[in-house]
Amino acid sequence: MTARSKTLLLKNADVLVTMDTERREIPGGGVFIRDGVIEAVGPADQLPATADEVVSLAGCVALPGLVNTHHHMYQTLTRAIPGAQDAELFTWLRTLYPIWAGITPEMIRMSTLTAMAELILSGCTTTSDHLYLYPNGSRLDDSIEAAATIGMRFHAARGSMSVGESDGGLPPDRLVESEAAILKDTQRLIETWHDPARHAMRRIVVAPCSPFSVSRDLMREAADLARAYGVSLHTHLAENDNDIAYSREKFGMTPAEYAESLGWVGPDVWHAHCVKLDAAGIALFARTGTGVAHCPGSNMRLASGIAPIPAMRTAGMPVGIAVDGSASNDSGHLLGETRQAMLLARVGHGPAAMSARQALELATLGGAKVLGRDDIGALAPGMSADVVAFPTGGLDLAGAAVHDPVAALLFCTPQDVRHSVINGKVVVSDGQLLPVELPTLIERHNRLARELMNRHH
Repeated sequence: MTARSKTLLLKNADVLVTMDTERREIPGGGVFIRDGVIEAVGPADQLPATADEVVSLAGCVALPGLVNTHHHMYQTLTRAIPGAQDAELFTWLRTLYPIWAGITPEMIRMSTLTAMAELILSGCTTTSDHLYLYPNGSRLDDSIEAAATIGMRFHAARGSMSVGESDGGLPPDRLVESEAAILKDTQRLIETWHDPARHAMRRIVVAPCSPFSVSRDLMREAADLARAYGVSLHTHLAENDNDIAYSREKFGMTPAEYAESLGWVGPDVWHAHCVKLDAAGIALFARTGTGVAHCPGSNMRLASGIAPIPAMRTAGMPVGIAVDGSASNDSGHLLGETRQAMLLARVGHGPAAMSARQALELATLGGAKVLGRDDIGALAPGMSADVVAFPTGGLDLAGAAVHDPVAALLFCTPQDVRHSVINGKVVVSDGQLLPVELPTLIERHNRLARELMNRHH
């Protein structure tokens, strides 16, 4: 006997932003969901009147769940560390690496839960996380298990560093691994955890950290491994001027040329930052369908620069939004980050460089494309049931929501969600995160953050 299907009706949103092929925005719109998949989208008279569970979205703008394309969740433990507040990327890394060397498996789990809670409350339903250091018995499995606890759709990137200081790399030798061990563990993770199916809640990504912390051989072998298993590839690229100088000095190439020489271009590849991607690099990535995770807040904080996002979009490159690691942003609010993307594009490229709706598109459809997914990022029949609803009736949006409630989400103070549904399950109800006790989590996380600093001193 088959189990009875479970239905969920979300109804009466002030506006439902679909991001479908027509980019419909439906007043009084709703979504009917069966077993975690969207069955119908439209105004109330086009939807079933009843379901096993009914949630009113009145007073809210509803959107497809936002997609975060790059993060380092362990860094929630080292936000706003005094010695690293005013540094550029390389100095910032050198300051923090010795502290991160004290991280434990429990710290990985708690920081992942903390980062995911912050993301979910800010409208994010799918995230990637790039974990590239594994001290004291830590494993990527620690963050994968945390994601399952909180119920977030997760692309877990198996990062790695293999070139330490003694070999001319940036990280201390005690934080690097042997390349054989990296490849073996990456293969184990794919075979254990990767789900290639549509609507998958968990995917594994092959993700050597950066050109200045791994060898050419590892980059090549990682690409071969990923393609043998049909999984995505991810790394940092062209992040700032020092990054470009390193690439030119060590490899005699621009970062984009280096990526191409190693097979690191294609629709199964996305790179974080690309602040300094040149015109030839943009053309190459557009031609090959190579994606970018745009991290505006982090790029501003580290003074890396303004990524040429309008040129990338014009060229047809896949671009998504990312909060980046919590020690270089130090906020994990994805709606806030989407606002930053819109504002930073205007600072760099003029007032019409990015509209509110274009920014929201990068945070939904853009992120889905970067992660290689066609089942998230829009509200339409057959898509995964990831839906978020932001309230518009508060003080922050007064005088804005009456004119354009969708644009108000980005022009005004970024809100937290009132409701969030991930894979057809209600994860936030009336502003309350259901899967974890936030006060307990925050207390434990802060205790571990103190412990990590004490280990260092």
